[in-house]
Amino acid sequence: MSETNPAATAPVTADAAPHRYTAAMAAEIEARWQDFWDAEGTYAAPNPKGDLAGDPELVARPKKFIMDMFPYPSGAGLHVGHPLGYIATDVFARFQRMTGHNVLHTLGFDAFGLPAEQYAVQTGTHPRASTEANMKNMVSQLRRLGLGHDKRRSFATIDPEYYKWTQWIFLQIFNSWYDDEAKRARPISELVAQFDSGERAVPGGGTWSALTEAERADLLGEYRLAYASDAPVNWCPGLGTVLANEEVTADGRSERGNFPVFKSKLRQWNMRITAYADRLLDDLDQLDWPEAIKLQQRNWIGRSEGARVDFPVDGEHITVFTTRPDTLFGATYMVLAPEHPLVEKFTPAAWPEGTRDAWTGGHATPTEAVAAYRAQAASKSDVERQAEAKDKTGVFIGAYATNPVNGEQVPVFVADYVLMGYGTGAIMAVPAGDQRDFEFARAFELPIRCIVEPTDGRGTDPSTWESAFASYDAKIMNSSNGEVSLDGLGVVEAKERITEWLERTGAGAGTVNFRLRDWLFSRQRYWGEPFPIVYDEDGIAHPLPASMLPLELPEVEDYSPRTFDPDDADTKPETPLSRNEDWVHVTLDLGDGRGPRRYRRETNTMPNWAGSCWYELRYLDPHNSEQLVDPEIEQYWMGPREGLPHGGVDLYVGGAEHAVLHLLYARFWSKVLFDLGHVSSAEPFHKLFNQGMIQAYVYRDSRGIAVPAAEVEERDGAYFHGGEKVSRLLGKMGKSLKNAVTPDEICAEYGADTLRLYEMAMGPLDVSRPWDTRAVVGQFRLLQRLWRNVVDENTGRLSVADVAETDVDADTLRALHKAIDGVRQDLEGMRFNTAIAKVTELNNHLTKVGGPVPRPVAERLVLLVAPLAPHVAEELWRKLGHTASVVHEDFPVADPAYVVDETVTCVVQIKGKVKARLEVSPSVSEEDLEKAALADEKVVAALGGAGIRKVIVRAPKLVNIVPA
Repeated sequence: MSETNPAATAPVTADAAPHRYTAAMAAEIEARWQDFWDAEGTYAAPNPKGDLAGDPELVARPKKFIMDMFPYPSGAGLHVGHPLGYIATDVFARFQRMTGHNVLHTLGFDAFGLPAEQYAVQTGTHPRASTEANMKNMVSQLRRLGLGHDKRRSFATIDPEYYKWTQWIFLQIFNSWYDDEAKRARPISELVAQFDSGERAVPGGGTWSALTEAERADLLGEYRLAYASDAPVNWCPGLGTVLANEEVTADGRSERGNFPVFKSKLRQWNMRITAYADRLLDDLDQLDWPEAIKLQQRNWIGRSEGARVDFPVDGEHITVFTTRPDTLFGATYMVLAPEHPLVEKFTPAAWPEGTRDAWTGGHATPTEAVAAYRAQAASKSDVERQAEAKDKTGVFIGAYATNPVNGEQVPVFVADYVLMGYGTGAIMAVPAGDQRDFEFARAFELPIRCIVEPTDGRGTDPSTWESAFASYDAKIMNSSNGEVSLDGLGVVEAKERITEWLERTGAGAGTVNFRLRDWLFSRQRYWGEPFPIVYDEDGIAHPLPASMLPLELPEVEDYSPRTFDPDDADTKPETPLSRNEDWVHVTLDLGDGRGPRRYRRETNTMPNWAGSCWYELRYLDPHNSEQLVDPEIEQYWMGPREGLPHGGVDLYVGGAEHAVLHLLYARFWSKVLFDLGHVSSAEPFHKLFNQGMIQAYVYRDSRGIAVPAAEVEERDGAYFHGGEKVSRLLGKMGKSLKNAVTPDEICAEYGADTLRLYEMAMGPLDVSRPWDTRAVVGQFRLLQRLWRNVVDENTGRLSVADVAETDVDADTLRALHKAIDGVRQDLEGMRFNTAIAKVTELNNHLTKVGGPVPRPVAERLVLLVAPLAPHVAEELWRKLGHTASVVHEDFPVADPAYVVDETVTCVVQIKGKVKARLEVSPSVSEEDLEKAALADEKVVAALGGAGIRKVIVRAPKLVNIVPA
């Protein structure tokens, strides 16, 4: 229907006005100026040095680094919702250039990832071929919008010269460790030196020199910031790959494809992002980000203060983290997550004597019971496992632990309501104070001990309770062992006392815990960056030397990882790279003095997030083949300065959906590179702005199937497709929903400048808004009126009046300077919709006044429009007689004398009712305003000779008279 069919409102051409601004003229103007910008390098941002060094005058200006989030080159191309952020950053970048800044604004492509690989599997087309074709199409679409990108700086993550440095950064992370005392990353060689000299003790005793190569590798793996480990992972058989926690939905399914996800133990690469948890949390305070995004990151990192407590078991121990160590005397059993590595270690061959039947799950041995329960738990999502309403299930593993405060032997269970993803994957269960523990204890007939004095009258006998009692205000009771007593203390004081006791006795310590888990960094995919890692005959991982980078992807015949029955949790990954024997098994000289040796390559690839963790740095120095980025160039564009304490990009615009994925990962990589001295910026993005979404109506037939929106008709408030009534609901725009409108369509009907204006005028940039093609014509008419105010439609010649500013009438000067002041403030604040409204108001004023527009007004009007509609602005600027591009002209500055209103309206009230309105000076005094109000004939008549008890004056806008 008309939302997606502009035909009904397409601009009408007028044969009598051959030089009228039409869609055809817009297309010709836009193509010509885009060619000019490319040929002249208009948007080239000079570096202070290197191959992109340029105009010293530009380099000497304040800099602005403005970025969009990396686009993925989809085969479906762009719809009008995609460029919203790109147009916004372009407008802002153009404004910054015109206000005296050296602006870096460019765009590359995040081109590795699953969609291209899936397309390759379906069609047999190499992922590179389809991705490059998609990029070419997207570049063409974006160029048509007139985006002012520095094209010399563009790249794609699939370029070997780009992912060479992605691999290099991985090796920096692999070859470093986090020094908790220094609070920064350090080269792994410094840790080796500490072990070798004895400055740092080798865990378990012994000396570094006595360790085998494999033992050294295992020890260093406990410290490296990038490490491989056998750990519980999110295995998705339907995709044939493992997923990071952030890629699994709340209901335990894959974010992409919606397949079931299971917990499985596999050897995978991880990034020790948890080492940076405190810094990732604390440094948020210095970033100019939306509070909602900061809150999401804070919640995801999840900092909790409490204590670590060790519960001895057969000469070893189970460690728990608790935020309530003051309730330790109430712990009557323990629970391990099904995935916990200690489950197997502490599970005996036979049930201990006296084991209750309710604890065994009906199995003959603990081993059978635990195996069966683990299989059952693996099929559930984390949300299902933690649901409050579900029945509590579990089995006794056949072992007891010792409660350190009272020596009591407490049974150890495995239960699915405890997750490996939080704390240590083990809990001390205090059923009197936790509802889930309370329900579990009731189900398995376990003791419930009251250790917090209830304040709700329920009494201190838990056998009479219907639920647990938790409070931070109540007093502690039943918590004394002869060495320490918490009885009668409040929670805060009790926590301090028991923590001191735990540390004194070696049973635990005060500590901080985080919800954040290490970042799973392996994918069983083809279309991703290969790991620069090889394994020797003993399975020891060795990094490739920098001289061997980039390690390029080999050609393979089958791009698909092996997928399985989506519901089969007992499967294991098989990667596409593992099937290329000639690539996997190689003889290499790694330059370590051992000469050529036989190695096996890593056959996983990096996740699609890897390339976007550092791309802001490549924009700075895109052709540098010798180093990640030249330090002087990085310092110039991203270094710390006033207002940017951690440095970073000046403005980063993109969707809010990346709050705890890309944004968190990129911050981690930046901090590692900062610690190792490769960059001066500890944060990648100083200011973040989340744009809203352009929505569109989705029409569905009686089957719920989307029908083409362009074919829907509206009749009497209802909607019909092919004679059948259909439903309408506002939602996303997309090809699958059959409601997509492409920018190509709108550009063809109205021109790119009209599309730019419409998207910016639809509403505040951070708010979602519905697309309505019928409304686009309004912005087209604005451009037509602008054109008519400068160009004669019949002759095509300039129609402005060549007069001095002193000859312009006062009303027009006030309208001009108010517009300049308002538009300048709105563009600085990214309030593009209100900026357009002010331009429209000025343009309408000029149209209403009539006659040739004075040149001083016309020129500044064109400059106001230039960031928003650059093509028509360039054309009009040239017609006004200027030879230089409008792109680097100075943005107009308002004269304050004309910004202040000449008069304001003062309302005069009597008994709260308006009786008169006065036009007065904005600077009128209260005394003069009172005199003027009392002398007004309407006020005199309204008072009718009555006396005056009180006059309230709020100059210059209000006088309130209270009669006697």
